[in-house]
Amino acid sequence: MTRLEGRLADLARQGRTVTYGALARDLGLRIGEVTAALEALMQHDAAEGQPLRAALCEGKLSQGLPAPGFFLKCAELGLDVGDPAAFVADHRARLFSGAR
Repeated sequence: MTRLEGRLADLARQGRTVTYGALARDLGLRIGEVTAALEALMQHDAAEGQPLRAALCEGKLSQGLPAPGFFLKCAELGLDVGDPAAFVADHRARLFSGAR
């Protein structure tokens, strides 16, 4: 398990989310490195039929939702995010309940 995966697992257990900036600071990485790693996790999670761990991240100006790049990656992966808030709420609920 990578440090990123460990941090996201901790957040899921605590029922919490995190901003990209705080996550980058926690891990000692640049935002670009974090987003690249999150996109790789999204690809893995989607392929495994698991909830997207990247849904635990919040964009600073996204009203509690992930940043727009999250939804672009979802579309690239063929995921239906017609209702972004419901999509994220579903993934977060599954993560908070330990569905990994």
